[in-house]
Amino acid sequence: MIFLVVLLLVLGTYALVLLGSAWAWARLPVPKNQSVGSKVFFTVIIPVKDEQGNLLPLLQDLERQTYPSSLFEVLVVDDHSIDGTPDLVNDFLQRSSLQVKLLFLASFPEKRLKKGAIELGVSQAQGDWIVCTDGDCRVHPNWLTVLNACRLEQKAKLISGPVMLTYQEDWFQQLQALEFSALIGVGAACIGWQQPTMCNGANLAYEKAAFLGVNGFAGNDHLPSGDDEFLMHKIHQKYPGSVAFLKDQEAIVKTSAIPAFKSFLEQRKRWASKWKHYTRTAPKALAVLVLTANVALWVVLGLAVAGTLGWWWFWWALAMKLVPDLVLLAPVLDFFRRKRLLLFIGLLQVLYVPYVLATAILGWRGTYAWKNRQHLPV
Repeated sequence: MIFLVVLLLVLGTYALVLLGSAWAWARLPVPKNQSVGSKVFFTVIIPVKDEQGNLLPLLQDLERQTYPSSLFEVLVVDDHSIDGTPDLVNDFLQRSSLQVKLLFLASFPEKRLKKGAIELGVSQAQGDWIVCTDGDCRVHPNWLTVLNACRLEQKAKLISGPVMLTYQEDWFQQLQALEFSALIGVGAACIGWQQPTMCNGANLAYEKAAFLGVNGFAGNDHLPSGDDEFLMHKIHQKYPGSVAFLKDQEAIVKTSAIPAFKSFLEQRKRWASKWKHYTRTAPKALAVLVLTANVALWVVLGLAVAGTLGWWWFWWALAMKLVPDLVLLAPVLDFFRRKRLLLFIGLLQVLYVPYVLATAILGWRGTYAWKNRQHLPV
């Protein structure tokens, strides 16, 4: 009986956190006026490795920004590409009026991987604010404009922006998009509580002085992953109340779902590899709660199948898990204009436990392959 009470307490805590997240999501401020207030000079940093097939549309999106072109620059930092990425950027430079520079990480051997690329970009940046995205992303014409409005209205030092997966019409990619939307929603809600846990480096902006004030990536620069979340945690710790989420559809950055399962698993292993290096309680507690709640549901199902518990226990446990999920996901997916993804929530419930357990165990080991590199445990 004590065991059952513990399981239900876990699910009850999960339900309260998810319902609280839905409340926090609803209360997130939306920029009211994009046209008033001072404009800051932005430096957009794009770390790239072998993005020849993806980078040009992003650069063209930046050409179409409504933000004054005299008030932002673009630094493309090449991380040892072996395709034609540098040639593509140089060709673009010849015919674009944007302020674009191409930097080579290979020229700075003391700097490594994505964090090194961002550090190099920051060191060369003219802007007072750094805006980061990835070479395989697309941005709205008003992206920088709404970032500036958020900066002014929320007096932020770091802004986490929404990221959305685009997908083909197959169940695997749509499941990715559903799970990814949930992560963005929970991360945004935690920022609304001023307990930042998750953000995404594909849409992240911060004051250069704040980056330098927390000594950049020092303390976790040996980790291949975490260029986004560790920095957010450090800025929140030094400047409480200065982290904001930009809840505006014009701020959405789009990137593609991963079509191949093997590449998807390597990406999730990369994400999970940083969990054990969290120093703050909130992100650790959230990760443990999500894992234990999903396991608890399966345990109750197993006990019901075995006849140890009545089936009504399972239906009650399922409601405690599923209803809060729906309460949070419905408005988040509505924001992304992807409400049809709710059709996949049942399938996600079935697959989530083995998926989370596998990525947690593999991520804890710390070995994964990404961008043609093999990363070993640290």
